[in-house]
Amino acid sequence: MSLLAACAGGGGGRTELVFFQFKPEAVDFFEELADRFEAENPDIRITVDNVPSPETALRTRLVKGDVPDVLTLNANGTFGEMASAGIFTDFAGEPVLDGVSEEYVQIIEDLGASAPGAVNGVPFAANASGALYNVEMFAEQGVEVPQTWSELLEAAETFEAAGVTPFYAMLADPWTAQSPLAPLTAQTAPSDFFPERFAGETTFEEGWLEATEKLGTLYDYTQPDPAAFGYQEGTRAFAAGESAMLLLGNYAVPQIRSFEPDFTVGSFALPATEDPSATTLVSGVDVVITAGADGAHPAESLRFIEFLMRPEILEEYAAQQVAIPVGEGLTNDDPALAGVQSYIEEGRIVGFTDHQFIPAIPLGPLLQQYLIDRDAAAFVRGLDEDWDRVAQRRTWGLGAVPS
Repeated sequence: MSLLAACAGGGGGRTELVFFQFKPEAVDFFEELADRFEAENPDIRITVDNVPSPETALRTRLVKGDVPDVLTLNANGTFGEMASAGIFTDFAGEPVLDGVSEEYVQIIEDLGASAPGAVNGVPFAANASGALYNVEMFAEQGVEVPQTWSELLEAAETFEAAGVTPFYAMLADPWTAQSPLAPLTAQTAPSDFFPERFAGETTFEEGWLEATEKLGTLYDYTQPDPAAFGYQEGTRAFAAGESAMLLLGNYAVPQIRSFEPDFTVGSFALPATEDPSATTLVSGVDVVITAGADGAHPAESLRFIEFLMRPEILEEYAAQQVAIPVGEGLTNDDPALAGVQSYIEEGRIVGFTDHQFIPAIPLGPLLQQYLIDRDAAAFVRGLDEDWDRVAQRRTWGLGAVPS
């Protein structure tokens, strides 16, 4: 009987926890953390499960009723869908949320919850979507960081006149177009756009046309044939000094630095209007930690999550991945974040608008097609048609359909 008990606990009397980890660039980091945790907690063994296509892999596991003990996920619409289905633990009121920025906790709650007031994940790291830029190239051309939409276009024209591509486009990977779309829509659409859209009181044709047209304007300043290049080529080209800016967020900085650029990578919040005070930073939870709601080892899982949420670990991850720490009072002094730090400190942040989309709506491919054919009216009409077609299936987040 003792032998059977030991096997059931994971071997040697230890409890085994499966840790589902979704970020390929952080595999070594989380595996090393698992080793450190085991050294402090010899009664627990952590099996780190790093898989390709994590959302697909997780859905496959859920079909089999095999929910990992502890998970890292991107806090997006898929997370919200699963949270609302009651798959994840409710951490509301748990000490593990103490000291976490309220703005990021609210983003998690707004994405979807198993019950009113539930918080089905713990923010671990945040990111921001705006623009990255070559600091030295800006100085050489006498270009200041743009504070308004017109200044952004003036900067693009200055670089173009100097023979430098202003923005390197990566449309072979359609998701890259969502990065600049998010701040443009956040600043030009009404703040209550999504609640009204879910209620059928507005449309994308009414609320997103300005942002769509401005996105097209930015892509007028890219290299020829932008659909032929993807994220890998774009980050490499930027690192080689082939463009002044990338319309991406801080999450791209480690990739860029892997190509050893000989300049400083800076960042700024993408302005979409002529009023600098209206500029907001689109920032979301890049990594959320959660646990299965009906896990076999809830106490041990919580112990591991509490370990992961130690302030020194949050700062360590943020420094390594050039991420934004979610803990109150924690900072990352990486120069690539200096340009957006004031927005974070002042709470001038909004969540990613594209995270409100149902996965059945192919936002990335629709954007890719628009930026090739430039029919803005057709793009927003297409969004409305797809949205209305699947809206009644939505069970999570701001637009949850009552059951």
